[in-house]
Amino acid sequence: MGSGACAMEVVGSPRFAVACIVGGLLLALSFLPGVRLPGIRRRRKRPVRVYMDGCFDMMHYGHCNALRQARALGDQLVVGVVSDEEIKANKGPPVTPLHERMIMVGAVKWVDEVIQDAPYAITEEFMNKLFTEYQIDYIIHGDDPCLLPDGTDAYALAKKAGRYKQIKRTEGVSSTDIVGRMLLCVRERSLGGSNHSSLQRQFSHGHNQKVDDTGSAAGTRISHFLPTSRRIVQFSNGKGPGPDARIIYMDGAFDLFHAGHVEILRLARELGDFLLVGIHTDQTISATRGHHRPIMNLHERSLSVLACRYVDEVIIGAPWEISKDMITTFNISLVVHGTIAENMDFLKEDSNPYAVPMAMGIYKQLQSPLSITTSTIIKRIVANHEAYQKRNEKKEASERKYYESKSYVSGD
Repeated sequence: MGSGACAMEVVGSPRFAVACIVGGLLLALSFLPGVRLPGIRRRRKRPVRVYMDGCFDMMHYGHCNALRQARALGDQLVVGVVSDEEIKANKGPPVTPLHERMIMVGAVKWVDEVIQDAPYAITEEFMNKLFTEYQIDYIIHGDDPCLLPDGTDAYALAKKAGRYKQIKRTEGVSSTDIVGRMLLCVRERSLGGSNHSSLQRQFSHGHNQKVDDTGSAAGTRISHFLPTSRRIVQFSNGKGPGPDARIIYMDGAFDLFHAGHVEILRLARELGDFLLVGIHTDQTISATRGHHRPIMNLHERSLSVLACRYVDEVIIGAPWEISKDMITTFNISLVVHGTIAENMDFLKEDSNPYAVPMAMGIYKQLQSPLSITTSTIIKRIVANHEAYQKRNEKKEASERKYYESKSYVSGD
């Protein structure tokens, strides 16, 4: 009885109360950022690393949105890019070679690390390498099924290991759709091409009367991309230039956004503090490059450019001619243009769109690192259209099945 009373007295003593207060303060301080106390070691929380793989052929805003969603599931995003050989063996020939696809994926602003020559199917050996060497916590894929040629689930091992997470597929676009748009041009030309201009224009803008309930037209799914303000916000940086920022301006169509676009934008960004990119309207492009252009519509092209890590802001529907008022409004320090473009004749024309910045001494031509244009991509499709037609027919069957049986998936 006496010993118990003594213990109660110690616990309730002033000395004990002071010890509790001091100990609590030290513990609280140890959790404050930047505060390190002698004798107390804070266990640093390891960042959550997520992995997503893909072919990323004919890379578009749907790929970028998938990478954005994947990055939101962790702190660091590692992306595996499948080799040319693996794509050819499993899907057919890729349109863009590996080195171009590596440039494209590495330029997406949500990507932290890129693995070259990733396998098409995640084997147990590669999965263990991801978990140990790359310290991957979760493997990510979209809600659309990814089946191997033998019909098995490409992500079965990751699911079995409990390290798989799913994201929502971006509706309205796929590489199959885009290749299909160009294959349609080839088919129309082979039939005489009388309606080629109007049909292709309808196709790129997502309008066609001969469409069934699954969204298929003549065996090819047309674009049903529905732009929303929320999607634009998700892709935007949300920050404007500083008061003394050197603002660089570059404009163009940026149709079928490719590695040539990425590399010239990278050079442009290096010249200043803020890169503003003007995206020309569909009407402007049709007027200057023919009625069969653009392949991608204005909002599709804008999202692709916004996803690029070198771009700070875009003007959706930029004017063809750069005026003094526009330069003043956006406080543009320098207007740049590459040496490789679809049309360089503007320098010889009376209505030169860059006449004002040239007269002001703020125009600069940059040496384009890659000799790739949108026409380059289209020519690759046309030159090997039979192989791509077979590839598309196979892929379209699985895409049609997905759209027929799809259900609502929350989150995006």
